[in-house]
Amino acid sequence: MRHFIEELEELQARLLEMGTLVESAIHHAVLSLVERREEMARQVLRNEDRINHLEVEIDELSVRLLALQQPMARDLRFITAAIKINTDLERMGDLAVNIVERASALIQRPRIKPLIDIPQMAHTVECMVRKSLDAFVKREPDLARAVLLSDDTVDRLKDSIHNELVSFMQKDPSVIPQAIDLILVARHLERIADHATNIAEDTLFLVKGVDVRHHLEPDI
Repeated sequence: MRHFIEELEELQARLLEMGTLVESAIHHAVLSLVERREEMARQVLRNEDRINHLEVEIDELSVRLLALQQPMARDLRFITAAIKINTDLERMGDLAVNIVERASALIQRPRIKPLIDIPQMAHTVECMVRKSLDAFVKREPDLARAVLLSDDTVDRLKDSIHNELVSFMQKDPSVIPQAIDLILVARHLERIADHATNIAEDTLFLVKGVDVRHHLEPDI
């Protein structure tokens, strides 16, 4: 039993390490765009291998625990949640790389507008990622619910950015390449927020045993 508990703790520690790397990747990806710093972009790319390696380690550990320990009740919910969160984190890392690719292209071209809304959106998204992981580690349903509420804010920001950039393209077709790259950055950030929401939903399932996907959470 003691060995099983230690392995559960190891699984959580690996997820936290991966989460920390993903948070850093998102932050530096956006910062590379805002500050036009290629070295930050390269740092994100360097960290991608470690994120991918952790994904494999976490999957292998989770499968081993399911196969050999045959966990029940809350322990089973924890391991299944860990598997799903692992996938969400890996996809967040991929999306951070996508942002870096757009940033690298944008660094080579003139700015078409001050970057205020995208950093604002990125800050909200980073907070969602951090809160979702904190909620999972601390088993805090209120933190998880806060993440779910923030998702609408991110969606509104993405729509606002999209509409403004479409207007720019209509007025000046020469800015179309930069505008499309910025639209894609906003879209990638919105997808990261969706993955953070998934983690919050999995946390509510872990703590409360209820599935809140695709509908409003019942009073619990």
